Amino acid sequence: MNARAVGARAEDAACAYLAADGYAILARNLRLGRGELDIVARKGDITAFVEVKYRRDARFGMPAEAVTPLKMRRILDAATCYAAQNGLLETKLRFDVIELLDGKIRHIEGAFTASDCV
Repeated sequence: MNARAVGARAEDAACAYLAADGYAILARNLRLGRGELDIVARKGDITAFVEVKYRRDARFGMPAEAVTPLKMRRILDAATCYAAQNGLLETKLRFDVIELLDGKIRHIEGAFTASDCV
C-alpha cells in the first residue's frame, strides 16, 4: 500500500473515532494558504483543526512528534484562512493531533496553540 493510501486509511480511522466521540466532521484534506488541514471537526462550541499522524511503530518516536513548529505554522495559516472564510474568527478554535500507533488511537486535544507557532 502506498503512503497516500496509508494516510487516507489513518484519516478515515481518525474521522470514525471523532464521530463516535460526538464530533461533526466539517471538512477533510483542505489546502488553504500555505498549509493543509487534515480534518476540521466541531463539538459543542469548539472547532478543532485535527492533524493526523500515523506510524507503524515507535522506532523513530511517537507520531505526534512529527508535528514540528514549521508544520504547526502551516496548520495555523490554513486554519486562519478556514476560520475567516467560515465566520469563525471570534469563536473557540483548537489545534489537536490524533496519532495512530500499533492499532491504537490517541486524541491529543489542544496539542498546540497559536503562540507555539511563532
